[in-house]
Amino acid sequence: MATSLAEIRAKLQAQDTHTTSNTSTGDNGIYAHWNIAEGTTARVRFLPDANTKNTFFWVERLMIKLPFAGIKGQSDSKPVIVQVPCVEMYGDACPILAEVRPWFKDKTDTTMNDLGRKYWKKKSYLFQGLVRDNPMSDEKTPENPIRRFVISPQIFNLVKNALMDTELENLPTDYQGGLDFNIKKTSKGGYSDYSTSTWARKESALTSEEIKAIDTYGLYNLADFLPKRPGETEIGIIKEMFEASVNGEAYDGDRWAQYFKPVGLNNNNSQSASSAPKPAPKSSVVEDVIASVVADIEADDAPFETVKAPVQAKPSNARAEDILAMIRNRQKQ
Repeated sequence: MATSLAEIRAKLQAQDTHTTSNTSTGDNGIYAHWNIAEGTTARVRFLPDANTKNTFFWVERLMIKLPFAGIKGQSDSKPVIVQVPCVEMYGDACPILAEVRPWFKDKTDTTMNDLGRKYWKKKSYLFQGLVRDNPMSDEKTPENPIRRFVISPQIFNLVKNALMDTELENLPTDYQGGLDFNIKKTSKGGYSDYSTSTWARKESALTSEEIKAIDTYGLYNLADFLPKRPGETEIGIIKEMFEASVNGEAYDGDRWAQYFKPVGLNNNNSQSASSAPKPAPKSSVVEDVIASVVADIEADDAPFETVKAPVQAKPSNARAEDILAMIRNRQKQ
């Protein structure tokens, strides 16, 4: 973890330079700040990552949504979405983004631009900390008061910008001289808005009870709550699912459920009992919880800024076939 604001600021500056060149959850370890009432404020205190190698007190989470027309073998199935990890999260080259980036070359081609945004990575951030003032009176506080926060880019930018303020002297996570963060929920254009969220103006020390809780339960290693890093086999499945999604096909549980599945889909929904999927890793429960709540707070990280246009009709089968042909030709090279 970082030992000073200077270290955090230096790394944030380096990243900036490089860049320029009503949902509920069964895991109440995650604080669902998006469920607070409009006009209210949740006051939280972020805490350091248990991973001492992490400069920051958060980890970045990159996911890609793959929409499918339904589930294969189910005549009454509704469209489903499968979230897969974008391997740029681990410093690897993402095969989906490699295919999607060229779709943005012609900014006047709204069909390709819209399709590109559909398959572009979705960014969110995982933090941990204490909820010091909770406006959700009906929420049950877990025994371990150290909560996890799934933070949208809108809120994250407010966190980041304050860290770059030279008048800030201490790390906000400092137990004695840190700062609380006020998550304020308003609305704008019919959508939830958190742009008025702010850091507290005055420093405050953690209480003896809060410090005791940290000593008792310990801090989380935030990277433990990221999806498992895909191996060669999983990368192959991701490519296969991507092509099927672009082609407008249904989700095939027999082929993919043992690797990636829609949130809440039981493995028994696959057609063939003979192709029994492997047991899901222990972390999949937490991943499903995060996937089920992040849709309301994540934001597109498109490769260029655009004004969101009205929803377009989905591309014709002919256009999808052209895109798939382009993908396959590229793979042969």
